[in-house]
Amino acid sequence: MDRLVRTIVFAAVCGSAVVVAAQAQEAPRGDAANGKRLYLANYCYTCHGRVGQGGAYNGPAPALAKTAMPYEGLVGQTRNPSNDMPGYSAQVLPDQALADIYAYLQSLPGPSDPKGVALLKD
Repeated sequence: MDRLVRTIVFAAVCGSAVVVAAQAQEAPRGDAANGKRLYLANYCYTCHGRVGQGGAYNGPAPALAKTAMPYEGLVGQTRNPSNDMPGYSAQVLPDQALADIYAYLQSLPGPSDPKGVALLKD
């Protein structure tokens, strides 16, 4: 009986972890048009480029267009940044604002394949 209880508890815990992991992968619904406005209004473009292409204003700033970074990563980096990036508290950029910015960044075309650039072809 004790083994059965442990098995049920283990299954419940594992099932909960799968549900939490699945939920963590989905970004909240954001408004890309408002995200663009917020991206520009908060000067994100100064380091990351007007269309999220990245840059090197104060040092290397990663490209954010069509980022592979999950939404939670963007929130974590925005709230507790590494390197020279200023931090933005939830009072300055609420979670919905970050969801909008994330939607904007995901709407951008992202980096192009160098194989498609005519000048780089043999």
